[in-house]
Amino acid sequence: MPIVRVACYRQEQPFRDGPYAVSGGRVSLGFDSLVVRLTAADGTEGHLIEGWGEMSPLGTTYDPAFAGGARAAALELAPALVGLPADQPLALKRSLDRALKGHPYAKSAFDMAGWDLAARLAKRPLAEFLGGRYGEGTALYRSLSQEGPEAMAARARKYWAEGYRRLQVKVGGDPLEDEARLRAVAAALPAGAVLFCDANGGYAVGDARRFLGRTADLDYVFEQPCATYRESVSLRGHCPHPLVLDENIVDLESVVMAALDGVDGITIKSARAGGVTPARLLRDAAVELGLKVTVEDTGGSDLDTAAMAHLSLSTPAERRQHTVDFHNWVTVSNGSGLPGTEGGLLRAPTGPGLGIAVDLASLGAPLLEVG
Repeated sequence: MPIVRVACYRQEQPFRDGPYAVSGGRVSLGFDSLVVRLTAADGTEGHLIEGWGEMSPLGTTYDPAFAGGARAAALELAPALVGLPADQPLALKRSLDRALKGHPYAKSAFDMAGWDLAARLAKRPLAEFLGGRYGEGTALYRSLSQEGPEAMAARARKYWAEGYRRLQVKVGGDPLEDEARLRAVAAALPAGAVLFCDANGGYAVGDARRFLGRTADLDYVFEQPCATYRESVSLRGHCPHPLVLDENIVDLESVVMAALDGVDGITIKSARAGGVTPARLLRDAAVELGLKVTVEDTGGSDLDTAAMAHLSLSTPAERRQHTVDFHNWVTVSNGSGLPGTEGGLLRAPTGPGLGIAVDLASLGAPLLEVG
């Protein structure tokens, strides 16, 4: 059953709660999403089946990725998939790599659509198609955009009332101001709240040590303190808290190095890795190496959130950390089928593939169509 048509769409997705700020004064107003549709046909019966994927970078200053680059790359990638077998996602990924060297983020939506298509052909949910469904759902966290201490505390109370029990405090600026942010958030929440302090690589090593020293009495996980891998792991001996890396986790080598250097957990983002295929590889390696694993992405709505749900739920529960529900972060939907997030859990759909019924009207006319 070959792929006979490839179509690409653009969907702009404003944030529900306004501007999203992280260290270094970086601010995003929403996601600029690339959605990919792969159509396969059975030549004897005229039967059509579709697979869908989605990818959105977080602005232009978070990762070496941007939405305009993904749209430009689609012109090179889409034609390379026409005629490929619809049930071989690993072969599809190799075709993407032959068509364009590098630019993994630009390939992510195409790779995701290939897995959705293959799992739909197999009539299996993606989690089971990837190897297993462990438990009911994955714990959710919610990020607290960088603001003043009282504003962040108020936002923390709001998210707690919405059912989130794990909150990520954005730090990475002045250590004294960040201490005030963290203490305000911690004081605003009841016992049992799980806190992550995410600097998004914003600290110099000395400032990170200062922040650690001033907050040693608080219970939190320290995430991506400095920009480079070596800077971040140099803090291991100064950090009494679990240490998690995110932006530095880009390939298999970085996963192995993190385990060898005593890092406690990693965050794998599908777009950064290049899609479901490499994200699964990094996830499986991390599990075998004993790391705690978060599988998520850089942005998107229902389609991307469904992929995160399946990748997370196919991660053994004892190694699973948490994930995000991006479809609840934005004001725009692109499909239906995601279960509710009651109890602070992201659950994966039970239908075949991603399990999402795509709302074509929400996508508008395709930017590109070949085949």
